[in-house]
Amino acid sequence: MNKNTFTACMEQLQEGYVASVAATAGCAMTAVRRDIYGMDALLARPPVITGKQEASVYVQLKNTTTIRPDPSKTEFSYQFKKREYFEHLSLVRSTPKAILVVMVTSHRQMDWTRASHDRLELNYCCYWASLEGQIAKEGVASPTIRVPTANIFDASSLTLILDKLDRGESLNEQH
Repeated sequence: MNKNTFTACMEQLQEGYVASVAATAGCAMTAVRRDIYGMDALLARPPVITGKQEASVYVQLKNTTTIRPDPSKTEFSYQFKKREYFEHLSLVRSTPKAILVVMVTSHRQMDWTRASHDRLELNYCCYWASLEGQIAKEGVASPTIRVPTANIFDASSLTLILDKLDRGESLNEQH
């Protein structure tokens, strides 16, 4: 399989993961098919209170085979390939806010999923981070960030993210 096809499959796997998490959290996922400011999807939840607006968050998706986060550590490093990807996420936005979702997978494609009679298991997970307000060092073409290992992207964390946004709270506070 050529590199472009493999990368496209990595993206498809991550989109499926994020769509599943969004559905479990009662959210809609709208994939952004054209690159709009580096965002790949918009996740939106109906209003918690009738007559209020929905909560939503932009998501930039990154999938990598080169990182192995250690759950016993508090964080791991992720390096952007382009500075502009970092800069789009670090903007201070009014609404919707934006988060990074990093998926860590195997370079062996056949290891990504496992099926049995009662389930399909996805063998890798995603982590999320809010980079709002962060600044990369001048001249750094590929900024590196720290992603908390506690920030596993699942339905509970997505609900927490949207609840915080509903209350006007920062996503950069520790969880």
